Amino acid sequence: MANSPHFLVLDGYSKAGREDLTAGGATTAGELYRQMLQSCCEGAVVDVLCPADADATLPAGAAIEQYHGIAWTGSSLTIYHDTDEVKNQIEFARAAFKAKIPSFGSCWAAQIAAVAAGGRCQAHPRGREMGIARKISLTEEGMAHPMYRGKKRVFDAFISHDDEITHMPAAGLVLAGNDFTRIQSVSVVWQGGIFWAPQYHPEYDLHELARLCYCRKQKLVTKGFFSSLEDAQNFVDTLETLHRDPARKDLAWLLGIDQDVMDPDIRQAEVRNWIELLVLPHMP
Repeated sequence: MANSPHFLVLDGYSKAGREDLTAGGATTAGELYRQMLQSCCEGAVVDVLCPADADATLPAGAAIEQYHGIAWTGSSLTIYHDTDEVKNQIEFARAAFKAKIPSFGSCWAAQIAAVAAGGRCQAHPRGREMGIARKISLTEEGMAHPMYRGKKRVFDAFISHDDEITHMPAAGLVLAGNDFTRIQSVSVVWQGGIFWAPQYHPEYDLHELARLCYCRKQKLVTKGFFSSLEDAQNFVDTLETLHRDPARKDLAWLLGIDQDVMDPDIRQAEVRNWIELLVLPHMP
């Protein structure tokens, strides 16, 4: 379609990280984002690139401008490590800002947006936030921000991260936070470009969270999320059962979850707002 929105998805995972997800039955981050964008935007054309790969070639100059929106996934990398696979992504984010292409993304994306514009990140002093981020609350800026049009002031969301934004750039706004992570969502306007990014994952569903927990079982036991591998597997199985049968009120009650995470229209409101308010108006 000549007038279809054209998106570029940056899958921030290393090759080893992608292989680990695939081996555990999870969808790779880039493909998960492709599916979400095509679900939220009928007719969308989506290219997926893996910038952490040694042979990756990222678009530069005018080639960036063929895209109406750039989306970033989570990542298996650590943004404050001074490696080429990290630095290349930060530099591309700066180029996208300067090209004025609207950007959006999850987790790693929020950190990329902040660091590219002059902010800082570090390892979270409280360790890993995993599974469901509870009681994410919009700040005053968040309540007035168009990314949260139609969203409740307080909500839960899927999450998985070890690092956090510690210093926002001058060009950034903190839109949401919770008791565990002060900065759960950002908007960065820099060099004429706009980047909206939650620390949480609107692209996940119960099945993808289950597979991610399966892939991280030993790590989660070691970090104290589960007392044993058997308990971890039971949790994975419960998530999968509820995913297959969302009417299981007993399991939703047991897990303490509701439509914030189970209903894609609620869970992905931020993505739809980005597309409707930034991407589509950016099209010629």
